[in-house]
Amino acid sequence: MFNWRKLGIITGLSLSLVAAGCGQEESDDTTNNANEGGDEQTEATTNVSEEMEYTITGIEPGAGQTQTNEQAIAEYESLAGWNQETSSAAAMLTALGDAIENEEPIIVAAWSPHYMFAQYDIKYLEDPKLVFGEEEHITTIVRNGLKDEMPNAYTILDRLYWELPVLEEALLKAKEINFDFETVAQQWVEENPEKVAEWTEGVETVDGTSIDLVLTPWDAENFTTNVAKIVLEQQGFDASLTPVDPAVMFEAVASGDSDATLSPWMPATHGSFYEEYEGQFEDLGPNVEGARIGLAVPSYMEIDSLEDLEPAE
Repeated sequence: MFNWRKLGIITGLSLSLVAAGCGQEESDDTTNNANEGGDEQTEATTNVSEEMEYTITGIEPGAGQTQTNEQAIAEYESLAGWNQETSSAAAMLTALGDAIENEEPIIVAAWSPHYMFAQYDIKYLEDPKLVFGEEEHITTIVRNGLKDEMPNAYTILDRLYWELPVLEEALLKAKEINFDFETVAQQWVEENPEKVAEWTEGVETVDGTSIDLVLTPWDAENFTTNVAKIVLEQQGFDASLTPVDPAVMFEAVASGDSDATLSPWMPATHGSFYEEYEGQFEDLGPNVEGARIGLAVPSYMEIDSLEDLEPAE
């Protein structure tokens, strides 16, 4: 995204040069107006930073993103003197909801996929220094040999894909029924027969073939894997789900103890595990794209980048 403040200054200077041919007085007026506009923008960002008490509303103290937020505070001059208020993800979401209800400024730790982006109109702030890294994707990996031994399951797993907003809407529905992912997955399958038909087109049914899917105990992965289980069962498979830690997830698929997983975040989050077992599984490609972490604000706030904020010092 463009930095509109910088673009406005550049445009103002260009107009000043053109106006110079028409008279020095007009040129001076244009320059003064541009300077006044810049001063107003700086004052506005200073005020909004002050209104937020130079504080980022974070999550659990031990969370990986909490450490990345601290790194952002250290690296961005615009965040000099800022603090991070840590508590829990639930407390952060409550604070976000309260601020939006009152149309107050707030900056929070955020990650995608998450239902907060379906529940609220919020946006990530640009991160020019890439402290929070590039966007990631969630990929599907299967054990070597699955394509030959279970071609029907392989085809379905290879086709599974969700657009990020669709996934986040499903996660919001899961929140509304106390995160019963089995139920919300069943509802989603029933409400999206055309998508399921795309995934299963030309796939012959089987008679009770067992297939095991491992997953990390994260919300998005709980939903997508439960959908995969239901779709496979509709095709006659006896599908089971096994929640595990990320390291165990890769080991289980690489060793053949499990058949597949839809849970790896690539290339950064689970990259080290991926490299450790690379060649011992087959990567079918993304099932979700646009996964990321960062700092977010309500869309009514007139800032777009971490560099638009003002230091406390």
